[in-house]
Amino acid sequence: QVQLVESGGGLVQAGGSLRLSCAASGRTFSRYAMGWFRQGQGKEREFVAAISRTGGQTTYADSVKGRFTMSRDNAKNTVYLQMNNLKPEDTAVYLCSAALTSQAMSRASSADYWGQGTQVTVSS
Repeated sequence: QVQLVESGGGLVQAGGSLRLSCAASGRTFSRYAMGWFRQGQGKEREFVAAISRTGGQTTYADSVKGRFTMSRDNAKNTVYLQMNNLKPEDTAVYLCSAALTSQAMSRASSADYWGQGTQVTVSS
C-alpha cells in the first residue's frame, strides 16, 4: 500500500512559477514509476509528466515541455514538479500517481495509486 500526499499548489500570476511535491509513504517507493496528471474543471484527467523509478527517464506532455521539470528523491520518498512560465490554461487540480513498473508511464490507467491532488490556479 502506498499513500501519496501532494503539496505546493496555490494561486500564481501568468509567467510565475510553482513547485509541487508528492510525498509517498512506505519503504518501497523506489519500486514505483511516478507521474503527474491534472484535471481542470469539467475536463478529463490528462497526463502532465512521468518519471521512471530510478529517475533516469522522464517524459512530458507536449503542452508543458520546456516549462515543467519532474524529478524525484528516492531517499526522501518524494517527487517534484517544477512549473515555470505558468499559463492560465495550466489551471487544474494536479494529482500524483504511482505505478509498480520501471518505465515512465503516461497512461492514467497504468497507475496503481493516486493522491488527493493540489489546486493550481494561474491568473491572467
